[in-house]
Amino acid sequence: MSTTPNRIRRASRVVDRLRVVDRLRAVAQDDQGSATAEYAVVILAAVAFAGVLVAVMRSGEVQTILTELVRGALSL
Repeated sequence: MSTTPNRIRRASRVVDRLRVVDRLRAVAQDDQGSATAEYAVVILAAVAFAGVLVAVMRSGEVQTILTELVRGALSL
C-alpha cells in the first residue's frame, strides 16, 4: 500500500520536471527582443567608434594634416 503513494509522488515530480523543461524550451526558442539587443550592441559599438574618432581628430598631428589637406584643396 505504501508503494502506490510513492509512485504517485514520483510520477508527479516527473510531470513537474517535464513542464519546467517545456517552459525552458519555449523560452529558449522565443527570440522576441533579440533584435533590440542587437541594435543596442550596434549602437554601443558606434558610440565607441565615435569616441575613438573624436580622440584622434583632437590630436595635433591629425589637425595639421587635415588643415594642410583643406588648404591644398582650396588653393587649386
